[in-house]
Amino acid sequence: MSEQPIPPTSQTPAVRSFKPLKPLDVALAELLATVTPCHDVEMVDLADADGRVLARDAVSALDVPGFDNSSMDGYAVCVAEAVAASERGLPVSQRIPAGHFGAPLASETVARIFTGAPIPEHADAVVMQEECAVDELGRVTVVVPARVGQNIRRRGEDVGQGTCVVAAGTRLRPDHIGLLASIGQASIPVVRRLRVALMSTGDELILPGQVAPADLPPGAIYSSNAFFLAHLLKRLGCEVHDFGNLPDSLEATKHAFREAAQNHDLVLTSGGVSVGEEDHVKPAVQSLGQLDLWSIAIKPGKPFAHGRLDRADGAAHFIGLPGNPVSSFVTFLVLVRPFIQKLSGQVRAEGPVGEALQLTANFDWPKPDKRREFLRVRRDATGQLHLFANQSSGVLTSVAWADGLVDNPPGQAIAKGDTVTFLPLSNLLG
Repeated sequence: MSEQPIPPTSQTPAVRSFKPLKPLDVALAELLATVTPCHDVEMVDLADADGRVLARDAVSALDVPGFDNSSMDGYAVCVAEAVAASERGLPVSQRIPAGHFGAPLASETVARIFTGAPIPEHADAVVMQEECAVDELGRVTVVVPARVGQNIRRRGEDVGQGTCVVAAGTRLRPDHIGLLASIGQASIPVVRRLRVALMSTGDELILPGQVAPADLPPGAIYSSNAFFLAHLLKRLGCEVHDFGNLPDSLEATKHAFREAAQNHDLVLTSGGVSVGEEDHVKPAVQSLGQLDLWSIAIKPGKPFAHGRLDRADGAAHFIGLPGNPVSSFVTFLVLVRPFIQKLSGQVRAEGPVGEALQLTANFDWPKPDKRREFLRVRRDATGQLHLFANQSSGVLTSVAWADGLVDNPPGQAIAKGDTVTFLPLSNLLG
């Protein structure tokens, strides 16, 4: 007699169907499509502007520089006269320091001039002092042939009046701030800082300092994800509020989410986004708003959750990262980072995972995964890449050791000497 299939019971769970893995680029596009950039603007002094996102174009009301000026310490001359007097030299008729306008240059004379000083009328070049000879009578001879216009910074050559010097959506660096100062901006409009509520999940987590290593209970581990996630968020200009570790309780998780949604733009968790019986994130978010659970075709990574937590005046975004520390770290860089950048109004010039370099692998990777892999590597003095030996998603040492990631396509084996795509962590962490 042939065997009959046994119907599912409480003792024989039904086979679970799984959705296909979502490619990273598709996931990122869908994630970014949910974002409406923040439009709340505040004024800040230039002294506090580093890392902020400019809310409106900065347009110059003046030319920079505002006048033709010398780029050297030397002598302002009329080139034709200096050439004609190459045997006898010319007397110095005036001295022009920076911050002072001199008189028009008298015929058959030169002017002693200093860096930044205005060019006197009738002068058409500045000859650096090292290229001049001065005799005992103080007469100046140009010993290296001069050309018209040399060592003169022309009015407006840096910035022209009416020019946009920094575009809205730029995350400001020190050089931007210096440029804004050069056009007279003392305070500027910026997008307010995003407010992010950060949480970890799992009864096994213990805060560093709460229990000595020798006294850790069986099965307990120190919480690490919240610490590096908080600093990654702060580097992106966010205001971070750490809600600590959520207990493995549905009601406690719902309470924390409800509270955090009231005055935050994003609630970010690590752990609790899989399908285990003690993973309460999914039902908690679904009861308060909406949740999409994605299995993304990346390694390390894969489980990722995005949704919203509703409130009376709108909703807070929700993102759930995997609990393994390297998975959490990588998914933050490739998904959360661009999400935060768009939400904060930043216009980004680089690709989804930053600026990539093509470098040589000094390692073999003969058994690639079917998912897109982000391998932790370190660049040596010759520019070749070395692989950290243990690429497990739980080995945070691999990230601390590495200075970049190899972005390896699905199913792509790597042999020593191959050219691979390298993502410097310095580009992804700032």
